[in-house]
Amino acid sequence: MHALITGGAGFIGSHLAEALIAQGHRVTVLDDLSTGRHENVAALDGHPQFQMVVGSILNEALVDKLVERCDVVFHLAAAVGVELIIKKPLESMLTNIRGSEVVLEMAHRYRRKVLIASTSEIYGKNAHGPFKEEDDRVLGSPLKSRWSYSTSKAVDEILAYVYWKEKGVPTVIVRLFNTVGPRQSGAYGMVVPRFVARALAGQPLQVHGDGRQSRCFLHVRDVVSALITLAGHAGAVGRVFNLGSQEEVTIEELAKRVIRITRSASRVEYVPYEQAYEEGFEDMPRRVPDIRKIRDAIGFQPTMTLDEIIQSVVDSMRPPARTPTEVSGPGARAMPVRR
Repeated sequence: MHALITGGAGFIGSHLAEALIAQGHRVTVLDDLSTGRHENVAALDGHPQFQMVVGSILNEALVDKLVERCDVVFHLAAAVGVELIIKKPLESMLTNIRGSEVVLEMAHRYRRKVLIASTSEIYGKNAHGPFKEEDDRVLGSPLKSRWSYSTSKAVDEILAYVYWKEKGVPTVIVRLFNTVGPRQSGAYGMVVPRFVARALAGQPLQVHGDGRQSRCFLHVRDVVSALITLAGHAGAVGRVFNLGSQEEVTIEELAKRVIRITRSASRVEYVPYEQAYEEGFEDMPRRVPDIRKIRDAIGFQPTMTLDEIIQSVVDSMRPPARTPTEVSGPGARAMPVRR
């Protein structure tokens, strides 16, 4: 098949592009590089089955042309990360809502299947769990920018659902719970790469709040495998699926695990939410998915433990060890090798 990946130069999109190419499919990536990076897909440059297009999902003429040429759309382009949402709530909402509307309208025009990446943020402040796909959403005040992302992605889901119900567009909605792996940037608040980078640098690991809030993390490899399988599964059309791990950990414990795995001398430092984000910031105490629905549909099961996931991020971020010839030369002193 020929797949179009919006946001394909991002963290998840780039791994998805590589996996599809490895399976023999054609891939076109559309990305405005606002948060994605060309280096994420640089290894695919020159491949006969790969094309990179720099542009916005808000460009209707461009999206029209690309959707017409493809068989399926993986719609991953979105404003992501708590820090980005807090700093640019208006831009984030317009990108998410208007961008999805453009993609879905073109999919309707050419009768293409669309897989839309949604988020666990959908559940908002709902303190129960594990969350089932039909559970209620509990949100704070609309005057708090914290909830603009959840609201925009809920509109995305509604659009995808009604385009299927009213116009027959084959859509699949996937709610991602904290995807982690190589290439993920900590620049927008993603906790695991942020912790690993600071641990490797010997800096304090900043835990927001008291650290008792719990999350689950799934490796990007498992996410990509599930996305591809769902896109090819006829029974997934018109449905929504949680996609995550059920290995729950508090953020405080996560920081301690990162320190242990990196063998760092870093310490844990607690930062109030108001200092990290904005006054009155609201966080969720627990975010755990019920994954029975996706397990029943495609046999999904996470393949990596949390420690293995952290190790994969450490391996991707740790500077390569230098050989004795690289650290010694004319006039240079020999350096001890750390083990």
